[in-house]
Amino acid sequence: MKTQKITLDIDEDEEITLGLIRLVKKVPHHELFFHLNVLNPFTFKRIADLHFQGNYYDYYYPRYEAFHHDSQICIHIIANKSSHSLQKKTSVELFQAEQDINYLLDDFQDVEYLIQTSEPFGDFSVILLPENLMFQIQDFQLSPQERLYQLIQYYE
Repeated sequence: MKTQKITLDIDEDEEITLGLIRLVKKVPHHELFFHLNVLNPFTFKRIADLHFQGNYYDYYYPRYEAFHHDSQICIHIIANKSSHSLQKKTSVELFQAEQDINYLLDDFQDVEYLIQTSEPFGDFSVILLPENLMFQIQDFQLSPQERLYQLIQYYE
């Protein structure tokens, strides 16, 4: 009896396409999602927060989810800025890198939300946007080397 070798081709992780959502004016989360739910045939619902563990703080980011029945895609929206944090230990360093507020994308602190679909390519055209509250969604490629990539993969 011959033994067969099974080889698995493991592809390198591919980039994820995210959408960056910037708001025209500051509005509470519930008000923005109310307007999104009125305009769209699907409904965004609040789900469990995205949890990121830092060295000194645990950060929590609000997440929302909707399912578009026509295109069969799941849409996730995550706040870029942490809503709250819990301090785990006190820093004794003079210049501490961690603060009580954290951003998922540090270089884009003007971005309020990140949007991701269940499809590998970001098709955000299925979402009707409230014109007086949001700018157009900007595409953003997230590489596998970034810490946010692993965090999003974990919550998928």
